[in-house]
Amino acid sequence: MKAILLAGGQGTRLRPLTINTPKPIVPIFNRPFLHYQIDLLKQVPEIDEVILSLNYQPRRIEAIFGDGASRGIRIRYVVEPEPLGTGGAVRYAGEGLTESVVVLNGDVLTQVDLAAVIALHRQRQARATIVLTPVAHPEAYGLVETDAAGNIRRFLEKPAPGEITTNHINAGIYVLEPDTFDRIPPGVPWSIERRYFPSLIERRETFVAYVDEGYWIDIGTPDKYTQVHRDIMDGRYATMPFLDLPPPRTAIAPDARIDPGAAIEGPCFIDGGVVVRRGARVGPYSVIGRDTQIDEGASVEGAILWPECRIGRGAVVRDAIVGRGSRLGDGLRVDRGAVLGDETVLTDHARGLA
Repeated sequence: MKAILLAGGQGTRLRPLTINTPKPIVPIFNRPFLHYQIDLLKQVPEIDEVILSLNYQPRRIEAIFGDGASRGIRIRYVVEPEPLGTGGAVRYAGEGLTESVVVLNGDVLTQVDLAAVIALHRQRQARATIVLTPVAHPEAYGLVETDAAGNIRRFLEKPAPGEITTNHINAGIYVLEPDTFDRIPPGVPWSIERRYFPSLIERRETFVAYVDEGYWIDIGTPDKYTQVHRDIMDGRYATMPFLDLPPPRTAIAPDARIDPGAAIEGPCFIDGGVVVRRGARVGPYSVIGRDTQIDEGASVEGAILWPECRIGRGAVVRDAIVGRGSRLGDGLRVDRGAVLGDETVLTDHARGLA
């Protein structure tokens, strides 16, 4: 059985972080995001190959994952000649497939039971199965309505309050039959959500829902990217490096250097090669990337620092995201909401960065 991972997007909602780093490999702690999705697929032994559907900076991704031998699963790369949309990408990547295929959006982190989704698909002899997840505020999403038997009835694109009939949304995880792909025209942008799925309903084909109430998040915005780190630190999503780590859930690499007089408050993550100088503070929900240095008297709290950053003396970085190799000067303050791209250089005592 094959899986198609739709990882071709440019990650525009995460810019400037994704200017140099494709969204599928933005780090979650110290691992590229795709690692977590591949780990999910590996939980189904019959999935023997992952097809990565790429478009934006594909060589950067291939350089990290190679043929998959070191990850324990075969990986194949399909690069779209131009952006083809979700449906067009599925057809392009699925060329030649003859058995059921798992499709996973490249910005979704979940712990869904994929084996159970596949089992439902086969039990119902479905042409397509879609995973749905409930949300607290359905008015902000496109919704998916089902009948009592779990068949998909219709898709509601951000309905008005009086039109809301469900709180279930598309979770971006599907099991599809490749012989339905011929309705997707080759070589043109096509939406799986707006055109392929409605065609199943119009033709009265068996199209069923698997409702999963477990952890699910789309990491594609700075707020959600920050949230997923906090969820992992809080144990809402069980994975390394915080798996089974007792409170205050402070993960510090063995080769990190924490000077006497520095303060570390969990939950937080400090990667290898990090230096935290005397009088500096790493506060709760901070993520400090490899080979970063936090100088004397600096304070980092609730912030995500990518590798190789330098935080100057007395600087304060709170609830921000700082890209790789950035240099933040002495005494400056980076306030909540700031997102700084790779190799940002800010001079001493800057203010109002939010």
